[in-house]
Amino acid sequence: MMTSEKITFYIDEIECTATQGQSILEAADENGVYIPRLCHQPDLLPGGSCRVCTVSANGRNQAACTTPVANDMIIENGSEEILDLRRAVIEMLFIEGNHYCPMCERSGNCELQAIAYRLKILAPRFPFMFPSRKLDATHPGIFIDGNRCIQCGRCVRAAQQIDKKPILGFIGRGGAVRIKASSTEGLKGVDISPDDACVKACPVGAIIVKDTAYRKPIGERMFDKQPIGSEIEARRTS
Repeated sequence: MMTSEKITFYIDEIECTATQGQSILEAADENGVYIPRLCHQPDLLPGGSCRVCTVSANGRNQAACTTPVANDMIIENGSEEILDLRRAVIEMLFIEGNHYCPMCERSGNCELQAIAYRLKILAPRFPFMFPSRKLDATHPGIFIDGNRCIQCGRCVRAAQQIDKKPILGFIGRGGAVRIKASSTEGLKGVDISPDDACVKACPVGAIIVKDTAYRKPIGERMFDKQPIGSEIEARRTS
């Protein structure tokens, strides 16, 4: 439960203030410190599934989106150990899917790609898995490309929590996990539209609205001019 009580904590030796009950991620955002994230979205309940937001809090690695900030907490966000852990997570997301960034509709607007650029990832340290994943293009206005899905769960939570329509979910186990519409007919069998929050929630190119590809030219896309997280870092006044 969040109260109005103010507390002090430290991120990479920067003194910050927070409200009791905030998560480390929320408090860092308010103080202009960017912590990378993929499964987190401000209007959704925290998922804690991607682990990209892992920080060292008082000497323990924890997910910043689900860990409450505490008074006098000492947080490492930019240490080489934490950065390398994040690189490993991002690299695994790339090798576990089929991400062809140069020809993807979301290139320049993709959070996974943008975080990889920010972390200066040139090539993954792990071998590519090249999984066989299907495309659901049964709906007249939307398709799901399983090749690009990173199983962050944002679309599932947005469908349930915002759209109030439990129309998407995960099936399978382990490396075979995939996103699926809750109908034997695929997307065409569920009540989904391009304006739904679950469609807009996808951070990558897994859920795409048809006939919208490449409308925004290279150079004018979300992360073409500024790195991801720049709008958060702009909040810092000193």
